[in-house]
Amino acid sequence: MKPRIELLSAKKLIGKRKNMSFAKNTTFELWRSFMSTRKEIENAVGTNLYSVQVYPENYFKKFSPNTEFEKWATMEVSDFENVPDEMDSFKLQGGCYAVFTYKGSSTSTKIFDYIFTKWLPNSGYRLDNRPHFEILGEKYKNADPNSEEEIWIPIKAKE
Repeated sequence: MKPRIELLSAKKLIGKRKNMSFAKNTTFELWRSFMSTRKEIENAVGTNLYSVQVYPENYFKKFSPNTEFEKWATMEVSDFENVPDEMDSFKLQGGCYAVFTYKGSSTSTKIFDYIFTKWLPNSGYRLDNRPHFEILGEKYKNADPNSEEEIWIPIKAKE
């Protein structure tokens, strides 16, 4: 599976966030809470949902399933003028990304194993310390094997 390389412009997002680890994954609760209130976002740009992960620096160099990171359930917005109660704003900085179109259940980790153990080490890139995210569009169906999403991995050229 070969990604496309894209230069992303900064985006404004509004949503909910939660600290978690892979060992204590509370993604379901985060998204359930967000989905029940997302209609309160008045200035949404499109209908895509963004699942954003903000990892601490060196997270992948010293990977532990117990290390916490910040996860967001969001939508893109035109501005931050009307942030609903119980939600926060998040500015997704732009930059270079490897974009993988993934078809399959969101519960499988095989795509991430491929990205981090096969594709990335053999590419001309290395991870950049920026948020990772997935775009969950109209073809996204959560744990369904026919689901489709885009996985955006922040990269920069190897030195």
